[in-house]
Amino acid sequence: MTRTFIKRLSSILFCTGLISILFSCSPINRLDGYLHLRLAYNPTTLDPAFIVDVSGGSIAAKLFNGLVRLDNNLDITPDIAERWEVSDEGTLYVFHLKRGVVFSNGREVVSSDFSNSFKRILDPKGRSPNTWVFDKILGANAYMAGNADDITGIETPDSHTLKIRLEKPFSPFLHLLTMTAAYVVPHEVYSSSENDFGFHPVGTGPFVLERWRQNSELLLKKNKAYFGTEANIAGIVYRIIPEDMTALAEFEIGNIDAVNIPASEYSAYLGSPTWNRHIITGSALNTYYLGFNCSRPPFDNVSLRKAVAYSIDREKILEGFFEKRGTLAKGPVPDILRTWDQDIVYKYDPEAAGTILEEPGLQNITINFYITAEQEVADISEIIQYYLKKTGFNVKIKQLEWSAYKAALNNGEADMFWISWWADYPDAENFLFPLFHSSNHGAGGNRTRYTNSTADRMITSGQTELNAKKRANYYMTAEKIIIEELPLLPFWHKKEFLLIQPSLRAFVTFPVYTMDKGTEVAF
Repeated sequence: MTRTFIKRLSSILFCTGLISILFSCSPINRLDGYLHLRLAYNPTTLDPAFIVDVSGGSIAAKLFNGLVRLDNNLDITPDIAERWEVSDEGTLYVFHLKRGVVFSNGREVVSSDFSNSFKRILDPKGRSPNTWVFDKILGANAYMAGNADDITGIETPDSHTLKIRLEKPFSPFLHLLTMTAAYVVPHEVYSSSENDFGFHPVGTGPFVLERWRQNSELLLKKNKAYFGTEANIAGIVYRIIPEDMTALAEFEIGNIDAVNIPASEYSAYLGSPTWNRHIITGSALNTYYLGFNCSRPPFDNVSLRKAVAYSIDREKILEGFFEKRGTLAKGPVPDILRTWDQDIVYKYDPEAAGTILEEPGLQNITINFYITAEQEVADISEIIQYYLKKTGFNVKIKQLEWSAYKAALNNGEADMFWISWWADYPDAENFLFPLFHSSNHGAGGNRTRYTNSTADRMITSGQTELNAKKRANYYMTAEKIIIEELPLLPFWHKKEFLLIQPSLRAFVTFPVYTMDKGTEVAF
């Protein structure tokens, strides 16, 4: 045992009692050849039509497949579709399915399975939260409104051909089809009253769900009938462990094979001669930012927003408090997705901030700063409060639990807030449209309530532009306008850090969770 583990174990013993910790952190009977992982909470469902969380989506990626998927370079690659054509100025997609792909119940996948799966999500009686993935399809909105019995934009000319026609070109459409909601499911199973599909899923993936003990564990077994690359492992055991410290203790005694490192323990493991050689890292598509409510005072004033930006030494916070666990953000779009040049703007300059605050009406400003109840967020907010106080702002921090916090932001209650945005798919559009288009104020993602007609036009032009270079120019123009007007101050793009057991081979992290099919890892 390492000194870090002994210290942690002593703390847990003090808090929970000897019997409890010996029971929860004693060696378990591991299943031979199975990868053992930790989940922080019980998934709500494993039905692709209703999954909205990363944990559920990550498991679903191993149970299901779609028409296309992302490869390791974030490019679109075939999945169940072996090839496809795009025509009619980007509005018609024709997919040709591979033959011999079967669900885990043994039935072959045919084109009507995809048609039924997509219609199921758009069905007004289905109440799926993922309708936005398919609402660009011709006739989808009429169908969702109950004004049509079918979706005119989805056709199945034969058993292995699927045609999808869009209302108008949407350049990231193939990226949408890599998402969890676009996975194919068998109609006869999910429509059966005898099967609760969310807890007894049937898919085409490299694994099948063997059992699910609620709030305890999920066991996935290798699917020997999988049409793709066969998994190197016999299966995956997901153990549900809410507490970070308990999960780390379980990892150190060998009950778990890989675990995320909490921020509070990062330095300890980095400095551990036992474990620092077994830390892996990977980039994730996210942006952590300080948001401003642009719809009312005080932050309807762009100069005041810039004064805040100049007041904060983001680079020092990243290197010091955040221990270099991310890269400094140049703008809202992660560097991985940006194909244009962008310099870092608003470097730490308290004198510039002070000059701005000398303008009439900008003295004695009080900011209501909303944050979540996470300890790391509380610590970051106090650092931000410290910097802003030095410049002359009065910052009042209001901490809320997540559901109340999200509601407050959606309702526009906060003057300023700390939050992050994680990509649903690897495209700059997925950061620009939700976060800044004026149609998305509030719950749609634009919690700063930012409105700029030129930025709106550039974003929507990029959505319909099929030429990659022209499309990048639209997004570049939009991002530069947004950076200049500063509805939010991007801080960093957080990296993922995991501890892995020395016995693991080919265990990697992925920037998008749907990429991880679980077939590469081995012992």
